Amino acid sequence: MVFKRLLGSMGVGGPAVDTVLVPGAALPGGTLSGEVRLSGGRADFDIEHITLELLARVEAEHEDGERDGSVVFGRFSVGGGFRLAEGEQRTVPFAVTLPWETPVTELYGQPLGIVLGVRTELAVAGARDKGDLDALTVGPLPVQEAVLEAFGQLGFGFKSADLEFGGIHGSGQQLPFYQEIELTPPPHHSHQVNEIEVTFLADPAGMEVVLEADKRSGLFSGGHDVLSRHRVSHTDAAHSDWNTVVSSWISRLIETHTARLSGQTYGHSDVHGSYVHKDEHSHHSHHGDEGHHTGGRRSGPGMGTVVAAGAAGLAVGVVGGMVAAEAVDEIGDFFEGDEDEEA
Repeated sequence: MVFKRLLGSMGVGGPAVDTVLVPGAALPGGTLSGEVRLSGGRADFDIEHITLELLARVEAEHEDGERDGSVVFGRFSVGGGFRLAEGEQRTVPFAVTLPWETPVTELYGQPLGIVLGVRTELAVAGARDKGDLDALTVGPLPVQEAVLEAFGQLGFGFKSADLEFGGIHGSGQQLPFYQEIELTPPPHHSHQVNEIEVTFLADPAGMEVVLEADKRSGLFSGGHDVLSRHRVSHTDAAHSDWNTVVSSWISRLIETHTARLSGQTYGHSDVHGSYVHKDEHSHHSHHGDEGHHTGGRRSGPGMGTVVAAGAAGLAVGVVGGMVAAEAVDEIGDFFEGDEDEEA
């Protein structure tokens, strides 16, 4: 999706910018490629710089409720320092590296309801214009896909996904927000938890997988939630029995969650995991741990098979898909006018 606009600060006859991304989903920590196409105006213009901004639609919790706004989470200079002649057509190719914590917007081609954008800023003669906005699609890393597929094979369903402004205490989080993927439990766990939320914090070596059981309180409301954090590496994706690994994470999380509800003392800190309270004045607060992995192959039908068959699974969500599609179709309106809300 491309929005062509004349450089507003230069008025009618100014240069126009059109950014085109390479088709397909990018990956967190991977390369985002494309080209910026410039069309000269009715006079010569000195192009000082061409900058790409990564935008995300993020929810922020306040005392009076939630508010949506756009957050810039990446900024790259991809060109500039040349004169664009009258009527000249020029293409500026680019390849930039996405942050490792870039949110995932789709799973097996199914939108998750996360809206990201790439905005192009053109600076001419000291004036700036944010003249082009494109939707950004990001797929999961292999280990993210493996973890989510395991949840799906264990009977969990996709409920929703969103981006929360704030930080996870004690983690190496780099971005000013984090992604939460909300999953509904299978029948045999439904009496123990209402939902489990999954957050991935990726880095060059691997990622932290943060799990939260039953989110019932907001940032400024009372209550405590149970969280666990597990460390995995990118190379684990093809060498772990993920159904067994994730099942053990879930069992320990639910056990701790149940103990909390019954008023029992809980929490342990070993190589398998750690569990702590989420207090009323912080975002996720927890201690580090190492996830335990066992060798072997995943059993049962893959999530791709489940999706292809049209069965209920983690990557299937018609309502979520419709919401995401509508948001992407209206991406210009979605981010337009949000400059005052940007963090």
